[in-house]
Amino acid sequence: MKNDTDIIPLRQPHSLDDPLTEIAREGARRMLAAALRAEADAFVAELAETRLPDGRQRVVRHGYGPEREIQTGIGGLSVRRPKVRDRSAENEADKIRFNSAILPRWARRSRSLDALLPVLYLRGISTGDFQEALAALLGENAPNLSPGVLSRLTGEWEAEYGRWQRRDLAARRYAYVWADGVYLQARMEPQAECMLVLIGATPEGKKELVGFQVGMRESAQSWRELLVDLKARGLTCAPEIAVGDGALGFWKALDEVFPSTRHQRCWVHKTSNVLNKVPKSLQPAVKSDLREIWQAETRVAAEAALDVFVEKYGAKYQKAATCLSKDREALLAFYDFPADHWDHLRTSNPIESVFATVRHRTVRTKGALSQKTARLMVYKLVQAAAKGWRRLKGANQLPMVIEGVKFTDGVLDAKNRAA
Repeated sequence: MKNDTDIIPLRQPHSLDDPLTEIAREGARRMLAAALRAEADAFVAELAETRLPDGRQRVVRHGYGPEREIQTGIGGLSVRRPKVRDRSAENEADKIRFNSAILPRWARRSRSLDALLPVLYLRGISTGDFQEALAALLGENAPNLSPGVLSRLTGEWEAEYGRWQRRDLAARRYAYVWADGVYLQARMEPQAECMLVLIGATPEGKKELVGFQVGMRESAQSWRELLVDLKARGLTCAPEIAVGDGALGFWKALDEVFPSTRHQRCWVHKTSNVLNKVPKSLQPAVKSDLREIWQAETRVAAEAALDVFVEKYGAKYQKAATCLSKDREALLAFYDFPADHWDHLRTSNPIESVFATVRHRTVRTKGALSQKTARLMVYKLVQAAAKGWRRLKGANQLPMVIEGVKFTDGVLDAKNRAA
């Protein structure tokens, strides 16, 4: 006889009924348990020959720890960590201990999920929206993912950033550097500020973040403070060439701190500056003529194309011609470096591409960024982006650049080639 008091659970509108995900979670739980057992067994097997005085094996399996739930990308997984026992009666400090590389002793989230939290935050998810945003993936009321967790993470980022800002640079050497100042809209700041960013190329061809700080616009004093700080921490070898836009503050500070470093103006910024000084109807033709200059195979051809440009547009559009010709040497400096590096040296886009994500975060939060949050965001996003930066082409030529070997039109001089 049917009991009329039975309660039939009804599916809630916000709940998800996904058997496929449940099967995946169960399979993942079993695989994780098997992997943990195999890891513990392998550890014990490696020490099988280690014996006690009475002949017994010193290190043996010793059951399991209490069950706990680990948050992963497919939800929570209940696991029990295998335990290993050292039966030696010696000093506690000398005991052999088993530390799982798969599941560390105090882990509560997978490493991929730890990486996901800052990415979600930096891409625009506010702390109050985390629980809702992750509910479909991890289940309702997922533990260890409260807004407080993110607050603790930002505290860890602050400490990490502080250590990075104090790191010793005595062993670092950069053949090239890219500099730019990027403005972010922060919360009602009383004065206009920007992020001053410096990215460098190591002798191995790897790009990395050298330094950045919040500056007062792109003034020479702000850039000087950044460069002097880098030099005081050990970066005494001047880069061979610096790439940046026409912000006069950086170049003035660079000449004071690293006077031997050559200047290379960014062609993307210069093209934009020149186009702003001609009518829109003429801009496609002007852009094509500018491309003929910076894509020329030799310096002589580039200079000839530049002279043609000035003669062609100078009579009617004097400001455009002057904007281009006044930086002639700084625009063509890349010809004295390996041709494999020209694509990297003609533009400061390594910085611009990184800050596209930062600007996206600013727009999503409607500019609701404190100076501290903006600084940490820049640091974390650049560090994350750096993992995907590709090495410079022709990295084997960078040591020659550092040693002062001469290149002409991107090719090693015949005299040096013979040597």
